Amino acid sequence: MLLEQAMARYDYDALNGNPRFELTEEQVKALVDELASYHAIYSPYFGHSRQPGYSYHYLAGLLDPTISRKSAENIALATLGSASVRALQYCLGGSRWSDDGLIAEHRVQSGLTLGRSNGILMVDGRDIPKQGDDSVGVQRQWCGELGKKANCQAGVFLGYSSEAGYTLLDKRLYLPAAWFTPAYAAQRFPCHIPADVRFQTKNELAWAMIAALVQADTLPVRWITMDEAFGHASQRLDRIASETDCYYCAEVPRNTQLWLEAPATYLPQPTGRGRPGTNRRLVPTAPAAQTVADLAAQLPADAWQTHALRQGSKGFLIAQIATRRIFPARNGLPGAACWLVIRRTSTDPTDIHFFISSAPADIPRQELIYVCSMRWPIEIIFEQAKQLLGLNEYETRTWFGWHHHMAHVILAFGFLARTQAIFRTDAPALTLPQVVDLLKAVLPKPAFDAHAALELLRYKQARIACAKRSHYKMQKIKIMKSIVVTQ
Repeated sequence: MLLEQAMARYDYDALNGNPRFELTEEQVKALVDELASYHAIYSPYFGHSRQPGYSYHYLAGLLDPTISRKSAENIALATLGSASVRALQYCLGGSRWSDDGLIAEHRVQSGLTLGRSNGILMVDGRDIPKQGDDSVGVQRQWCGELGKKANCQAGVFLGYSSEAGYTLLDKRLYLPAAWFTPAYAAQRFPCHIPADVRFQTKNELAWAMIAALVQADTLPVRWITMDEAFGHASQRLDRIASETDCYYCAEVPRNTQLWLEAPATYLPQPTGRGRPGTNRRLVPTAPAAQTVADLAAQLPADAWQTHALRQGSKGFLIAQIATRRIFPARNGLPGAACWLVIRRTSTDPTDIHFFISSAPADIPRQELIYVCSMRWPIEIIFEQAKQLLGLNEYETRTWFGWHHHMAHVILAFGFLARTQAIFRTDAPALTLPQVVDLLKAVLPKPAFDAHAALELLRYKQARIACAKRSHYKMQKIKIMKSIVVTQ
């Protein structure tokens, strides 16, 4: 998209420092009732009569910016009092209610608020560092959050974006293959991992979420985007193309192979022995496949066009784009025709990204380029979910605890996106962090008087004493195990 076309999409009043802002105090005060009504939509999906109440307080706690670290303990202390800490912790990490119904309903609600026919589904992974070895799925593995190998939990997430906004949609916890070996048998039980859970790769977890969304058909999706970690799995890309009505746009590694023209293939003639061959082969004169990096290096200067992809906090993102119709290599043979989009930064030509898309040959080039630049919302989603909603601040160690926490983070993000959409007419420049600022003013706070201060102090001292007893007990066990018994 050319610069002048991109700039035409933005509100010049906002760019000039005069965004329209006509929200009233009554609208802000009504946010508490809106939150209660929003949560009531999900109340039927809990198994026990007390769970909706605890869930509401946990959701409100995640949205409350005055709670510094959003663990179940801190949220209970801030919203319910010390007497309810254990109950909220159990509802989150010990109770085995399924959050599948909440996620399915969230897809419906997201469709009503943000759904557009050209909606973009974003697949991404997120790694959360963890100390110790007791949390479900923890293993020393590559941690994107730290940029190195470290103890962490890995999750696979779906996000959704359209011109109406963006939100989180679904999640899956990745269990490394080692967790299914006898060496981890003792850890699976205290983590409450269901017996029917089997090892799945991150790509398989992503496909399970995509398939569930497509089958439900409650949220319109035209595009599915992903980074290299998922885009390298060509079988999954072909499955998206053949089993959904969506186009994929996947970032791929620089060594991805392709042909500009489909090479000829042949089926070997039967030899009279054994079964006839069914696998086609390249003809001997077929040219060798080349990598996307080699193709980019060979492109002439006039193959690149400068585009303004999107507006950021520091202005427009400017990049040079080249596109080609290609045939990606699939097990050494040409696959179905695809688009290759090559993007390089204007200020650093070595910063190159490669994208393959199953979009049809006649798709408007501007739409194709626009979608290839639309992975940025998922990064903003994770950053805002971490900073505003405590995405990585949970302290539960169980399978159900991880899923229950993430489900509430997803619902909390959905409420922010919903509120932003409702207020867009009166405040079109309203951001999600600014919605949190509004909630800070109206979310009820429990009275903190002398009695409450004494109760909190009594709770903290009892908790410290309990932790000491547990520590001394574990230390004693270790000492006893180290003693060598002699006759």
